[in-house]
This record gives sequence, C-alpha cells and structure tokens, in this order.
Amino acid sequence: MAYKPEYTISNSMLNYVAEAEASRQIIENSLLVPQWERKFQTEALIRTIHHSVAIEGNGMSLKETEQVVRGEEVKTVRMRDIQEIINYRDVINYLPSLKEKSLSKDLLLDLHQRLGRRILEGSKLGKLRKTDSVIVSSKTGEVVFDPPPAGEIGSEIEELCDWDKSSTKDVHPLLKAGILHFEVVRVHPFVDLNGRTARIVATWSLMREGYDIRRFFSLEEHYDQDARSYYEALDSGHSGDLSKWLTYFTEGVAIELRRIKEQVLELSRDHKLIQKLGQVALNERQVAVIHYLEQNETFRNQDFRKLFAEISDDTILRDLKDLMEKQIIRKRGRTKAAYYQLK
Repeated sequence: MAYKPEYTISNSMLNYVAEAEASRQIIENSLLVPQWERKFQTEALIRTIHHSVAIEGNGMSLKETEQVVRGEEVKTVRMRDIQEIINYRDVINYLPSLKEKSLSKDLLLDLHQRLGRRILEGSKLGKLRKTDSVIVSSKTGEVVFDPPPAGEIGSEIEELCDWDKSSTKDVHPLLKAGILHFEVVRVHPFVDLNGRTARIVATWSLMREGYDIRRFFSLEEHYDQDARSYYEALDSGHSGDLSKWLTYFTEGVAIELRRIKEQVLELSRDHKLIQKLGQVALNERQVAVIHYLEQNETFRNQDFRKLFAEISDDTILRDLKDLMEKQIIRKRGRTKAAYYQLK
C-alpha cells in the first residue's frame, strides 16, 4: 500500500507558510557584511546543535556547546554529551553534500551512523532495529505510541521514500519536511537517536528544497523552548491526522524566519552603507562599531567599554583609524570631546 499522509490545510497553516516565504525572500536578498553572515551561520549552528541534543537530555550548556563546536576543550566527565555535539556538528556540515539526493534507506542509515558515532555500539549503529519497541511516557509510565513491528520497518521506509520522490511538485517544501520529520519519529527505525535523526532529516529536506536560508535558522531552538508542546504536537499525529503537527511545524519555521528577518532588516537599513562595506575587509569589532553608529549616530571614547569591555583602547583606536582611512567613518572634534560618525 502506498504511503499517503492525511492532513487538512488550514488557514493558520497557509498563513505560516506565507509568512515563512516572505521572510525567506527578504533574508535571501538582503545585503550583509560578510562578517555578519558568518556570525549568523555560526550562531545558528550552535543553537541547532545545543537545542536538538538538549531535548533528549544532553546536559551541556549553550556556552559549553559553543566551545565544543569550536574545538575547544571542555572540562567534564560527560564524554557522551561532548560526542553527541561533535557528531551533530559534523552531520550538519555534511548535509549540503546531500542536497541533490532523494530520501532513501541508505541515506537514512548513513545519517544515523554519523549521529551515533562513538555513542552506539556497532550492532545498533546505522542499522534498523531488529526488535519491537514501545514508547513509554517517563512521567506516567503509559504507552505513548506503539511503533511498527521490526519486520515492517523496511517496507514502511520504502513507502516513505517512494512518496518523497513522487511528491516533489505537489507538496510544499515546509509540509514535506514536516511530514518526513513525523514519519521518521513514527516508524522509529532505530534502537536509539530516532528524534535527532528525524530533525536532521527535516533540516536536510528543507536545505535541498532551497530552504537553507543561508544556513541562518534553527528550528530545534523552537522545539526545545517548549518541549512539551513539541511532543504533544508529534503525539497528535499518531491519530492518523497530521494537521495539528504540520500547523505546529510551519509555525515554528515562520517564527524562526521572522526572527532572522528582523535581525537582517536591522543590519541592512542603510543599503548604500552595506553595499560599501561589502567591498572592504572589516573585523568583528569594526562591524560592531558600525552597527552601534547606525543606532546611535555617534561613537565616543567613553562608549568604548559599552562594546568592548575587555579590549584595550589602543586596539579600538587602531580599528577606528582604519575605518576612517577606508572612508566609512569620520572623526569630529579633538581629545576627550572627539566623536565618530558614519560618513
């Protein structure tokens, strides 16, 4: 029997998709200083990793996650937590190489194998579960849902892959990603790491459909901020109707892209300035000064500590001198009364 997801497209769902599309266009067509683009990408990567593993009990803080992602040493005995972060980082960086792929059993196993590296034993790593499983609530002890028997997993995945190939033009990319996310959770193909595999599959699906949004977004943060709502939305789909889950999923995309859009618009208010900045090399401190000037019009010596608490005055003055030489800012006045403005 061919897989056919059941759902009703509501006005709410349409509005979320429309908002996400509008935000996407603004983000993709915005002119950003290269340093800000890299900053957004790095922040999104760290938030994605932290919140996805945190949903399932990883105890590392956001700051510790950032340190691991950057390859810095973190003093902890929770070696599995560190490995989970490393694996998730590596898989996200791997996803762009899969943008031309369709969903397949091999792709699913490959992603799971990478997510479970040095975490799961070999018999469970990148392999479909061979035993039946039930999902039990940790709070009530009740069975939340009963995944397909082990003997049916292969055929369930094959049907989902066939649907993925055939639905290219008929299903909006946001709905497709949401459906794939839910189905990987429902089929529960692995002994462990099903949730994060489902989230990675959804991220990959969005990327291949052009929703990489310059790799600025993190849906996982939306889920982790209210994990109960996330799991309740997923659980609603076990009735056979995915409407509530897809409404939740598209709302999450709309919220995250709205947040990014607002940041991008704030940074891109002066398009002429942004175009000019795109032609010169600036460090992060200089970009911060320009952003400050866009909001406050002037930058004085006494403002140094507001932006750069741990940077020496000499370093800041060198940055300012470089900005003046590049014709981006100008200096007014002398000595303590001096201030800087955008040119």
